[in-house]
Amino acid sequence: MTKKKLTHLDKTGAARMVDVSAKPATSRSATAKGRVSMKPATLKLILEDGLKKGNALEVARLAGIMAAKRTSDLIPLCHPLAITKVEVDLVPDAKNASVEVVATVKVTGQTGVEMEALTAVSVACLTLYDMAKAVDKAMTIGDIRLTAKSGGKSGAYKAK
Repeated sequence: MTKKKLTHLDKTGAARMVDVSAKPATSRSATAKGRVSMKPATLKLILEDGLKKGNALEVARLAGIMAAKRTSDLIPLCHPLAITKVEVDLVPDAKNASVEVVATVKVTGQTGVEMEALTAVSVACLTLYDMAKAVDKAMTIGDIRLTAKSGGKSGAYKAK
C-alpha cells in the first residue's frame, strides 16, 4: 500500500493550510450522520414538544445549519467556504430510543465540504443533548461519520 502524504503538514512537519488556489471550482457535496441515544421517555418528551427549553428538534436543526457555516472558525486549517446548501434532518427512532441526525452540505468550490457536514451533525447532536439534559443526563452521542461525498479530485465516496 502506498503511503499517503498528509497535506496539512509541510516538509518540516509544521501545520499549514493547503493552497487550493490552482484547483478548479467544482460542484461538491458531503453527507454525514450521527445519533443521540436516550431513554424512551426522553424521546417521547422531545416528540411531544414537552421540553421546557422548546422544540429540541428544530433548535438542533438550526444549530447544525449554523455550525456548518462556521466550520472554518472551529476547525483549524479548514478553508472558509461559500456554502450553497445545508440540510439537516433529525429522524426519531422509537424502536431504539434515539434520534438520527443527517446533514448534507453542498458547495461549488476548490475544496470539499466533509468537515462542514461532520460539524453540522456534531453540533446538532450536542444541541439535542443540551435541550434534554435536564431530564436525561445519560444520553449518548455517537456513530458520527461521513456517509457520502462527491466531487473533487478524489471523486465519489459512499460508506458501506
